[in-house]
Amino acid sequence: MRDSQGPLLPRRSVLAAGITGVAALGLGVGGRIGSAPPETPVALSTESNVSVERLYSHARNCFINFVLMFPKGVARQGLPVCLMLHGRFGDARKSVFGLPDWLSDAVAARRIPPFAFLAVDGGGNNYWHRRPNDDPLWMLLGEVPRWLAERNLGGSRHQPFASAGISMGGFGTLLYARRRREMGDPLSAAAVVSPALITSWPEMRKRKAFGNEAEWAAIDPLRHIKSLGDLPLGVWCGTEDRFIEGTRRFIQLADPDYASTTPGGHNSRYYRKALPELVNFIGGKLPNPGTK
Repeated sequence: MRDSQGPLLPRRSVLAAGITGVAALGLGVGGRIGSAPPETPVALSTESNVSVERLYSHARNCFINFVLMFPKGVARQGLPVCLMLHGRFGDARKSVFGLPDWLSDAVAARRIPPFAFLAVDGGGNNYWHRRPNDDPLWMLLGEVPRWLAERNLGGSRHQPFASAGISMGGFGTLLYARRRREMGDPLSAAAVVSPALITSWPEMRKRKAFGNEAEWAAIDPLRHIKSLGDLPLGVWCGTEDRFIEGTRRFIQLADPDYASTTPGGHNSRYYRKALPELVNFIGGKLPNPGTK
């Protein structure tokens, strides 16, 4: 067993203890977000290695925040990109959390190669799925590659090599990973923290995100685990989290490369334990140059 500063546990391992010594970082997402035109990225006032742009998404029929997080001291052009999907009632800016610092520290310590995180607004109460006049999943599949190409990011193919997400964003990450594989372009890795995997329709219906049970069942990650294939997966969830039942079921059925169920709830305190490990996991799955 190793802490978050060392190599991750081997394949099919489950952590038995929490991670300690992580700095308590706030969101730090100030800055002139709304005033930035698409061609002029604006650095967040508290994070020099984070930029925010306002882009129009035709898939979502609205302007969205396009937030890039880079490791400090590294040339940005051509960097591989991992999507970071936000949770319910969140947005791309809130996805920043402590990621820029944890990413920079891990790269500087040579634990992982450099890459960037990209967060985009997916909507406050949809599970990154298609809804009337709003299709965040198609934004990820169809628009994000073009946006990355325009910025010379995402390698030679300008595709995210991985995806990660918290809560509802974890649900979205597993849905996105499934669709990428179905399109013949599988991810190199996916990682989820406190994924919103709900085990009953009455409970999901309360969230008013799906029109009916069949719509939910068609994309529920717990019902489509085989569709992920042999995708390298990392999963984290606190034992007091309200989604622990669904997460444990997912771990049992999916047999992820890395699984952690340690004390904690569905809150930022737990995320500060899990996210540095997630950064290391994703960085350890970077494909060889030119393959993704």
